[in-house]
Amino acid sequence: MASRRVISRLMAATQQSACPCHGCATTGHHPHHQAAAMNQLRSFATPVETVQKEYAFEVAASNLRFGDGVTAEVGMDLKNMKARKVGVFTDPIVAKLTPMKTALASLESQTDLPFEVYDQVLAEPTEDSWRSAIAWARKHDFTHFLAVGGGSVIDTAKAANLFTVFKDADLMDYINAPIGKGTAVDRPLRPLIAVPTTAGTGSETTGAAIVDITSRSFKTGIASRALKPVLGIVDTQNTESCPTEVHISAGLDVLFHSMESYTAIPYTERMPRPANPILRPAYQGSNPVADIFSMWALQTTVKYLPRIAKNRDDYEARKQMLLAASFAGIGFGNAGVHLCHGMSYPISGLNKKGPKYKHPGYMLDHPIVPHGVSVALTGPAVFQFTSPSSPDRHRQALAIFENTTITDPSITRIPDREIGAYLYESIARFLDGLGVPRGLKAIGYKKDDLGMLVEGTLPQRRVLDLAPGIGDFAGEDGREHLTKILENSFEY
Repeated sequence: MASRRVISRLMAATQQSACPCHGCATTGHHPHHQAAAMNQLRSFATPVETVQKEYAFEVAASNLRFGDGVTAEVGMDLKNMKARKVGVFTDPIVAKLTPMKTALASLESQTDLPFEVYDQVLAEPTEDSWRSAIAWARKHDFTHFLAVGGGSVIDTAKAANLFTVFKDADLMDYINAPIGKGTAVDRPLRPLIAVPTTAGTGSETTGAAIVDITSRSFKTGIASRALKPVLGIVDTQNTESCPTEVHISAGLDVLFHSMESYTAIPYTERMPRPANPILRPAYQGSNPVADIFSMWALQTTVKYLPRIAKNRDDYEARKQMLLAASFAGIGFGNAGVHLCHGMSYPISGLNKKGPKYKHPGYMLDHPIVPHGVSVALTGPAVFQFTSPSSPDRHRQALAIFENTTITDPSITRIPDREIGAYLYESIARFLDGLGVPRGLKAIGYKKDDLGMLVEGTLPQRRVLDLAPGIGDFAGEDGREHLTKILENSFEY
């Protein structure tokens, strides 16, 4: 069956252009599209004689402390930082669990270290839940912040920190353009310590924070190096209580963080170069440093995530996945993600009004497509699409999924033009082994919904601009490619 599917993929590939940028049927060669796109983009900006290409990349990440039981040190850390008052963020579930109890006991063990707790963070936070958290934080004079929880908690604490410093700003002032104003964060924020309780988002290492804009039925976020925590405390004890389904979804986020950052356009192809270094984006394109972290995270996730799916008490697998989450965070936090994440935002957002899918294992009273699952649904089709842009990188990923090396004859014999078809099947088999729903149809979407998903993806320029074959141009061509990818992700 697998071989027949590969053959059908190859037959489809032969009907597509061999254009190295697009890898799909073209309506014209890419130089024309790039010129047209430049005209489109310049209509919104001051015309310039030449567009300066990027020549540099930056590496930024939080300090990390990794160990078994290190959450108990957080009180001493905050005391060492001379914290005067700490704002502690968590969610209603983690508030009752050991990681939060340990953190609070550590704070209470210090003399003259007052703190207040906000335990109402929403899983998959919305603009309304962020506004509530921000309003709470603004009532207090916090000098430091502590987040104990998954990515939703850490991201909410980042937002509360930002808008505590910028007390008169509105949420949309800092939300990524073109959805918000994308204002640069031009002064330091308060110190934030992040204690992750899932092995997934890598938010403890990055300056990114993601939120669901429910009024527009998609997610977006704020990205600035200023948001990154000063310290990430990665404690192997803190994922002991995670349900298997949460382990899997979080691990899928690690998987695609690493895949997307490794296959993003090179940093030298991101245009235009910022006029001031403060404007250089956190998501810069693939680069030598991010590549190292992303590849290690990919190899580790492919090896250990299936072990956790079989036995969530596998200590070695949990430890390695926590490391992989942080490593992938350093990778994508400096390179960026692209299509899987760009399309995941409307997949999650529209679910609340449309399919109302509720993933097993999540103890919530509202519909949810967990972030990692929403990213994975388009994974096979995305990397079939992007493979012509960098066949060698996609071949390396294929070797990892096939548990072999790049020099294995079974890998070397595959022509560049066929790598995408093989990678599609390999990713799909991996996801099957984890029990991931087989495409958008499996979570309740209908063919008629695909147009809305495309429209919800197009504003995600922060990530689309890093995607091979999408970010080079704007308009109908990008819409056409996104439509095709989503159609190929409907069922498989």
